[in-house]
Amino acid sequence: MGKLFGTNGVRGVFGKEFTLEFVHDLTLSLAVYFKNGPILVGYDGRESSVLIAKVVCAALNYSGLDCNLGGLVPTPALEYATKKLVYSGGIMITASHNPPQYNGIKPVAKDGVEISREDESKIEKIYFAKKWPKFSKIGKTGKESRIIVTYVSGIKSQVNWKKIKSKKFKVALDLGNGAQAVSAPILCRELGCKTFLINEKIDGQFPGRGSEPTPENLYNLTRLVRKNKATLGIAFDGDGDRSIFSDNGGKILTGDKSALLLSGHLLKKFPRSKIVTCLNSSSAIETLASRTKSSVIRTKVGSVEVSRKMIPQKALIGFEENGGFMYGKHNQVRDGCMTLALALDMLASNNSTITDELEKIPKTFTSKDKISCNREQAKKIINMLKRQNKNYDLADGIKITFDEKNWVMIRPSGTEPIARIYAEADSELRLKQTMSQYLKKVKSMLGS
Repeated sequence: MGKLFGTNGVRGVFGKEFTLEFVHDLTLSLAVYFKNGPILVGYDGRESSVLIAKVVCAALNYSGLDCNLGGLVPTPALEYATKKLVYSGGIMITASHNPPQYNGIKPVAKDGVEISREDESKIEKIYFAKKWPKFSKIGKTGKESRIIVTYVSGIKSQVNWKKIKSKKFKVALDLGNGAQAVSAPILCRELGCKTFLINEKIDGQFPGRGSEPTPENLYNLTRLVRKNKATLGIAFDGDGDRSIFSDNGGKILTGDKSALLLSGHLLKKFPRSKIVTCLNSSSAIETLASRTKSSVIRTKVGSVEVSRKMIPQKALIGFEENGGFMYGKHNQVRDGCMTLALALDMLASNNSTITDELEKIPKTFTSKDKISCNREQAKKIINMLKRQNKNYDLADGIKITFDEKNWVMIRPSGTEPIARIYAEADSELRLKQTMSQYLKKVKSMLGS
């Protein structure tokens, strides 16, 4: 059987492999999977998203299912509204952080969380069999205007918003020309923050700095924080489910560091909790968890793996090293705005700065890079590294462990034709040496 789903939904270049015919057939398959409506449909700011939404709604209606179109919203807002407003499922049209020519579809279960890997396989089976029910009745398409207000009020209910409001924080927002432009400024206003915005105009070409926030492209956020003496800065990706922090001095934090900060704050409030994170996250989370008699569960890379593990484990926290943070009491999905609210809650509760809070977490040195290669080339690299090393884990790509605080991991991306390389070390020098050594190794393997 063929494969449609990658690490996070179904994605492709619009007009090439991701055609309107493909979208139509995939939606018919989703209609068979969902069985009943209504289905909530939303989309990000990509140029092809409105067109794709029309096809999705038409295909759902042709299958006899009612749906409501929520318009341009962040992915976590659609996910939360699917659960809170009691829909049978959701369809988010987004390619997240992929380049502008891409688009994608992310199905959401009625519990407001991305569907499981098992359900992805069921949908793929339906799609490739192409045996959809015969047309019998036409469903209706309506509008859903409550998504953002539901989303923002849900986030506010999880934090001490009155205390946050009393602090009158200054927040610098790099909205990345993406979907959080419709909700993050509203949340900040309701939390009494003074905001400073860049890349606030929604644009599917992501002209400001690209759709993925990385330390290399956030220099304007750094300048904005310093110029306005902001309490913190935050940058979102294209569909608003991930966020990268800047401290009060304008220094950009890795996703691991911000996750450790928020985990420390939440575990203090809720000790003996469970945290779910991926194999490529920092080992410092185990050190932090032990302070409150909490436990860490590791999964393969991917928000679906983390989200779906959080539910049966009743985990308080889930996170990825890329800035995807999940708060179980709100929804078991990555959520850029919830992450922002938790950071403000931490600062208000402790009467501190991000710089102060960084002193409280275990020291960690992590890095990541990527190289262009297809899946076959990635398999070749993994096999060669397997032969060269003894202590490795093949659960997701290959993770080579030198000791508790020193490791390197190489895995093929599930969304792009690249391999990602991650590393952690007990010092900055050793981290640089490890990354340099393995980048050279992998490049030479590709050349051989």
